[in-house]
Amino acid sequence: MANTNIDRETLRALADEGNETALDRLADLAGAAGDLEELSELLDEGSMRAGLLLTRRAVALGDLRELQRISDAGYDDAGEELNQLLKAPAGP
Repeated sequence: MANTNIDRETLRALADEGNETALDRLADLAGAAGDLEELSELLDEGSMRAGLLLTRRAVALGDLRELQRISDAGYDDAGEELNQLLKAPAGP
């Protein structure tokens, strides 16, 4: 299989036509660039990959409010992570 370098414009066009793989690829690119705004927009468009990347970041930071926002946007795993953090024993 050839290694292809697909531009963002093409990925965006494919994603706009409903191609979830292109949407996931955009999320990976945004995640690699640390572009949280684009990741949030992609989550709002239904990208579960963006939800995963945002959830990982929020868990690492212990950002409960962000986990709630991600969960509210439709990524259920963020709600599960939030519940786990809320149920964890309190520290010293």
